[in-house]
Amino acid sequence: MTLGYSEYLGKLNMIEVLAVLSLSAAAGMRIALPLLLIGLLYSDRLWANVPLLSALPPPLVLGMLVGWSLVELLLSKERLGQRWLQSIGLLFSPFVGAIVGITIARTAQLEGWMSIILGILGSLVALVIHLVQVGWFYRLKSVPLWVAFVQDFLCVALVLLAFDAPRQGGLIVLLLLWLAIRSSTAWRRWYRQQAGKGQKNPRRHKQDPD
Repeated sequence: MTLGYSEYLGKLNMIEVLAVLSLSAAAGMRIALPLLLIGLLYSDRLWANVPLLSALPPPLVLGMLVGWSLVELLLSKERLGQRWLQSIGLLFSPFVGAIVGITIARTAQLEGWMSIILGILGSLVALVIHLVQVGWFYRLKSVPLWVAFVQDFLCVALVLLAFDAPRQGGLIVLLLLWLAIRSSTAWRRWYRQQAGKGQKNPRRHKQDPD
């Protein structure tokens, strides 16, 4: 007998949802590092529950993730590298967010619609977190070095909290999402201020051109 939507949602444990929030926020900050930590710290068989990666030889996956993690950690500390990583992350962060969401579903032995729901949730959260970073990069023209280190720390901390203390990790993510809402309001106000007096279109006569 097929379960209804309410029954599917009823079987979702809040712990799994909070874990997905935590992991997907980490994926919104760094792409490879969360997947690397999942395989090294929280999998008896490396990446056994991770979609796509479980089908590849572990040495190959380990090499790719270690290499890309080093690229992210190094290039995120200088302006040109930040711009390049922001573009790559905008394309792949929702994909990695969906992967970590499905990984949590498989780890908790959830199947069917529950796995899809967690995958979609992870994808959306990762995209929102990454869009906030892109927005601030565009607004400030460069991310300060200390902010890049904070992102590294938060990425690692959120992965650890996702498995060891998902409630605390979820609380941090909710705070980040609140900051995202505040940021979007600030950007909208700043963008409108770029128009000259009497101009209704902010893109005409901008004081701070793109």
